[in-house]
Amino acid sequence: MSPFRSSVGLPDYIAAALCYLFPFAGGIVFLALEKRSRFVLFHSLQSLLAYGALMVGHVLAGLLPFIGPLLAALIFLCSFGIWLLMTYHALRGNWYKLPWAGDISERQLRRL
Repeated sequence: MSPFRSSVGLPDYIAAALCYLFPFAGGIVFLALEKRSRFVLFHSLQSLLAYGALMVGHVLAGLLPFIGPLLAALIFLCSFGIWLLMTYHALRGNWYKLPWAGDISERQLRRL
């Protein structure tokens, strides 16, 4: 567990976990408020990218006539799994990266 505090006054691992506990909205809030912790910024960016893509996929699956409901259910299960996995890793203080969202988030952090 990290003793570091984010700029919102929470331990950084708690702030990072909140980015995943409240999908998409948590990422927006901490991306807007966080000024100091690169750990929290990484997880907020990754949360936004991952859940944004999953939301778009879920909406697009709903437009498909026959296979859409099955695909939407699979996307929901995938979202739930990512939610559990990423919340766990954030609470442990790990910089766990999702395959493409983590890479993009890492590149964005280097620009800051």
